[in-house]
Amino acid sequence: MDTPITVGQCCEHPSAGKHMEGSDERRRLKAGARHSDWRAGDAGERSQGVGGGSEHRGTRAGPLAASAGAEVTVVERAPELRPGGQAVDARGVAKEVIGRMGLDAAVRAACTDTAGAHTVDADGQVLETFRADDDGGDGFIADIEILRGDLSQVLYDDTRDGVEYVFGDRIAGLAQDVDGIDVVFAGGDRRRFALVVGADGLHSELRAMVFGPHERFLRHLGHVLAFYSVPNEFGLDRWLLEHQDQETGRSALLRPIQDATRAMAMFYFPSADFDVDHRDVAAQKVVLGERMAGLGWLTPDILAHLDDTPDFYLDQVAQVVMDRWSSGRVGLLGDAAYSSSPMSGQGTGLALVGAYLLAGELAAAGWDPDTGFARYEARMRSFVEANQEIGRLNARSRDVPGADAEPRPDFASAWFTELVGRAINGIELPDYTGVPDSAALAGSPITSSAKP
Repeated sequence: MDTPITVGQCCEHPSAGKHMEGSDERRRLKAGARHSDWRAGDAGERSQGVGGGSEHRGTRAGPLAASAGAEVTVVERAPELRPGGQAVDARGVAKEVIGRMGLDAAVRAACTDTAGAHTVDADGQVLETFRADDDGGDGFIADIEILRGDLSQVLYDDTRDGVEYVFGDRIAGLAQDVDGIDVVFAGGDRRRFALVVGADGLHSELRAMVFGPHERFLRHLGHVLAFYSVPNEFGLDRWLLEHQDQETGRSALLRPIQDATRAMAMFYFPSADFDVDHRDVAAQKVVLGERMAGLGWLTPDILAHLDDTPDFYLDQVAQVVMDRWSSGRVGLLGDAAYSSSPMSGQGTGLALVGAYLLAGELAAAGWDPDTGFARYEARMRSFVEANQEIGRLNARSRDVPGADAEPRPDFASAWFTELVGRAINGIELPDYTGVPDSAALAGSPITSSAKP
């Protein structure tokens, strides 16, 4: 009997990083720091699998677990796959995971085709240029750069015949015993699973349900990120533009998307005491307008579309730091377990690699949760820590100068070059080919669905 698993999902978004010059490794950091893939899923934790989540994280873990022999259910809070969203990147070992999934061609066919990026001054004059083929495709603009919604669609199309997808629902409660987990869904269904994997983003409801309140694990990095789509009245054509104000720590960014009539706008601003409800969109728009006033460049024109945009997102730039990523038969994946923040540029990479290792180690352990979760964490921990350190350093590089500010990181140092290398490629990917198909846990129950 196949081992029933529920998997949730998660998403990501863009960037950070100060204006830098110099080595390839520093340019890669900048890529991570400024471009990144932010959790659009985190913006509302839209999806929960029996593991919870927010779109493409769950659609990553689900296929990998299914290919390893599990019977997988992915639960998505939204009524359907959400199109668009911010661009997400795959670098280094994350590209290898895509290849092992057999999806390299499909993912590349859906990429954004962004040629590169310019940093500009307040008058629009170019200060620095980055190309998509810099650093072997692992630079500021990665050669695998794809909109979050398009990545979700690729994964969904590849797996919908072998994975159960449940849209418009979420996990409302669960209870574990030695043989499985009884899950109650918000829609009223009650089902039983062998394992639950939560991938519901920065504000994970499943994490709070099983591990404790958000405040215990969230580490605010002192900055806020916002993005939303606007009409492309700026003449963008395959090139991303970013303006940074070093004195105030604020920045504005415009990037092209596949729909040439639209563009994606992004803003960063420092805020050590950010406390706006991440679901109160009206209040968030007021805050953004106030904080970005006077920035210059194209900022007034971008803000003019704030009230009529269909896809506004704003939240603190934060990390999730946990001593463990599992409890009994419940495990966490992606931002829910180890958000590195958009300042790292590696959120999607962490999720892809994490999903690959989680599925592989569980299958190799015969779906024993204690062994499988422990091996997954042992393999991932140092990779996560390297990416989180880059996120923190990039956040610090954007801090407003002052007597109380910490010294800015030395991005020219040898130790930083080594850190970037570990963050992109510093993890071994075992070959799980030949791992036996799901050796079902003793007493693993068949899933059932019944309203109370």
